[in-house]
Amino acid sequence: MYTEQNIMELKVNSDTLSLLRENNVNTINDIWSLKRTDLKKIGVADSQINHIRIKLQLMGLDLNKKKYKIDR
Repeated sequence: MYTEQNIMELKVNSDTLSLLRENNVNTINDIWSLKRTDLKKIGVADSQINHIRIKLQLMGLDLNKKKYKIDR
């Protein structure tokens, strides 16, 4: 499952990656369980959050531990 993969698999920019790692967000599961407000509290900008959301949705996931069925 995607949730156990490293956050590097999201292919977000290095600034975002650094912010996440500084706040002990190391796996997709860690970021998947966060809310938009949680990400803002640790300093992630709106544009970065939107980028993360898109990357997660491409995996069939969304913030707040939502799952979507993706037909592949």
